[in-house]
Amino acid sequence: MVSGALIALSFPTAGLSLLAWIALIPLLISLERVSLRQAFRLGFTCGLTAYAIILYWINIVVTRYGHLPWAVSIPLYLALAVWLALFYGLATLIARHGESAGVKQVFTLPVAWVALDFFRSFLLSGFPWAMLGHSQYRILPLIQIADLTGVYGITFLIVLTNVVLYRVLRAVSGAGVPYPAKSAFLLLVLFTATLFYGFNRLNGEDPVPDPALRVALIQGNIDQDIKWSPDFQEQTMAIYERLTREAARGGVDLVVWPESAVPFFFQDQPRQAERIRTLAREINAFILFGSPAHELRNNTRTFLNSAFLVAPSGETVARGDKLHLVPFGEYVPLNHLLPFVNKLVVGIGDFSPGEHAVLLDVGRTRVGLLVCYEGIFPELAREYVRNGARILVNITNDAWYGRSSAPFQHFSIAVFRAVETRTPLLRAANTGITAIIDQNGHIRTMSNLFQEDYRTSEIKPGSGDSLYLKIGDSPAWLCVIITIGVVLFARFRRKRPQ
Repeated sequence: MVSGALIALSFPTAGLSLLAWIALIPLLISLERVSLRQAFRLGFTCGLTAYAIILYWINIVVTRYGHLPWAVSIPLYLALAVWLALFYGLATLIARHGESAGVKQVFTLPVAWVALDFFRSFLLSGFPWAMLGHSQYRILPLIQIADLTGVYGITFLIVLTNVVLYRVLRAVSGAGVPYPAKSAFLLLVLFTATLFYGFNRLNGEDPVPDPALRVALIQGNIDQDIKWSPDFQEQTMAIYERLTREAARGGVDLVVWPESAVPFFFQDQPRQAERIRTLAREINAFILFGSPAHELRNNTRTFLNSAFLVAPSGETVARGDKLHLVPFGEYVPLNHLLPFVNKLVVGIGDFSPGEHAVLLDVGRTRVGLLVCYEGIFPELAREYVRNGARILVNITNDAWYGRSSAPFQHFSIAVFRAVETRTPLLRAANTGITAIIDQNGHIRTMSNLFQEDYRTSEIKPGSGDSLYLKIGDSPAWLCVIITIGVVLFARFRRKRPQ
């Protein structure tokens, strides 16, 4: 439980990121000479403690906006924490299993931890939230290796450090075990190489000759309780028009409004749509804004969570659709079995995912669109950049998280999409955090929560100079293969007659 609490404190809003480097030591001490069942139980308890603290905000979302009672909210929240804790338990089980067969923990635990993190990134729709590496999002020299390994490389280094420090403490305490000289040397080499690479990337020259774009991100701060009210449409539009004009005073190329900034069907309301077209002509800039959309699929009306792009001429030139929907947020899985569960996004029927990753041409460059929750999935950002996007735009509405740590946790993950793809990321959030992040993960500017605000900056299109774009999650798959090999080897050794 101590390790779980330390892990939780390493993430925002506590943000004590250095704790991640020692957080697993109490867990490792408790794992000494225990059975496989006990090893799983200890890892599971650590994970359950960590995620029970990290994800407390689930109850705010479910009770306030899902309108479910606490008697339903608490079990749902605990079920998610239990699901994520299973991966911690499996990682410690595999490490102990390997150790019992003579495979050193310093090798098995970091590899198994990454393998299990990777699995939870896609199993049952995936939830790659608050991985250990994400806690280091502000330490720029360290996180530059994300363009080689994704966040998994940082996680590997954190777990390896914990294991080596644990073994050093055991040696120092007089437990009769040798100093981990080889492991410590390996850690020193990896850490030195990581920082050398990081500083080299941060100090390197920008290889992109393209001119910078002047961008403006608008934070309307529309309360979730009234966001979809028809009576508030006029005031919502007035807020976005006013903030956009203020942000565009010095000239701007691209203006971005948040997810569902327009709380009506842009396709179906010509009077309101004309206001946006007129605004685009007035400021002579592209305006990208979130709005629900609909289309016919197999003669059935299908709803989509989308963003429209209006050109400086006032013409609607593109639409991007959300591809990875939020379970229970935008649709209810197995809704015939869960008729009592409400979808969190009100006012519209269940959303359907978009069919294609559409690039948005904003004149000088092309943009890849990540809607809200999509920002936590690296494969979506990779797909856009591989297809030619040189700026990533993440539009989101984090209002339903309330004044919790969730907006900060969500934001910390988005930073990695910029580093992994070497592509700047523009993040426009309804109630915050609105931010501009360059291709090195440097946060150029960011807003506070629950304030009307706008953020402007010049941003150069990204280089797309990233090995991670080419090899994807191959390092994580390698960890999966090694983990399977360790399990098979350990089973063979345990069954072999002594």
